[in-house]
Amino acid sequence: MSAENAEVVKQKVERKIGFIEDTDASGDVAQAYEEWRAHSGRQNMPGILKCFSHRPDFLRQVMDFSNTLHFSEGHLDRRTKEAIASYVSYLNRCPY
Repeated sequence: MSAENAEVVKQKVERKIGFIEDTDASGDVAQAYEEWRAHSGRQNMPGILKCFSHRPDFLRQVMDFSNTLHFSEGHLDRRTKEAIASYVSYLNRCPY
């Protein structure tokens, strides 16, 4: 999918869950977002995590679980897990 088509799809998708954007985050939410940025090395919080922004305590639990599940060594290395996640996102037409 081209970047132009992805933007059109993104604009047509109506979000069902309200969340706090990076620029609007304050207090515990801003702190949780900053912890995620520091750990991931990325700047923008993914929407899938922002879904939990109204419960920063739960957001932190989701981030901890995700880090343990996705980014720890096990039967599959991180590279393989990332490849699987990317392919599933592609199949689901998910922008993440």
